[in-house]
Amino acid sequence: MRYVSHVVLWLVLLAAGVGVWVWSGSYEMGADRPHWPLTEWAVKVLRERSIQRQAHEITPPALDDPAMIRRGAEHYAAMCSACHLTPAIRQTELRTGLYPQPPDLAEHSIHDPAEAFWKIKHGIKMSAMPAWGKSHSDAAIWDMVAFLRQLPKLDEAQFEALAGSAGNDGHGGMSMHGHGHADPHDHDAPAAPGSAASMPMDMPMPASSAMH
Repeated sequence: MRYVSHVVLWLVLLAAGVGVWVWSGSYEMGADRPHWPLTEWAVKVLRERSIQRQAHEITPPALDDPAMIRRGAEHYAAMCSACHLTPAIRQTELRTGLYPQPPDLAEHSIHDPAEAFWKIKHGIKMSAMPAWGKSHSDAAIWDMVAFLRQLPKLDEAQFEALAGSAGNDGHGGMSMHGHGHADPHDHDAPAAPGSAASMPMDMPMPASSAMH
């Protein structure tokens, strides 16, 4: 009984100490100051285990449909390229200031489509990853996942052909060149001339990536 009392006392003192430290404001919250190694490890494990658990029951649809890949390319160019880069854009002003650094999806393929879907839909706390599910349908998010499986295999010309006119200005801002463009997020909108959605459906596509 005495042992239990000592354990409880130490836990109370530890909790009080943590509370005082949090209230003191001593922890550096600036994005230009990395986490302590222990904090970085704990956040990484928490993030990865949480995403694995939440995405466990998600069943991906078929992701080789060229139409899905083209729509996903337009979404990616307009929404994601400032942080996750493209074959041509290898750094942006926005990405430079982010901590943690977003993965370079133009170089590294996604490993699990279900987890990629969950991340895009729900976002990730303590990072710059937004919850796109608040403004996009599940179908649109699966389009992006379909495209991400192909992205590391594309060169600059192939990316531009798929993404159409939705592009990045290199400074973290999005640019839509030309006139009369439909919203690339609206599957029912008419395709703009020259956009990925208006390309012939028999255009050769890269081979489907292997699941990792």
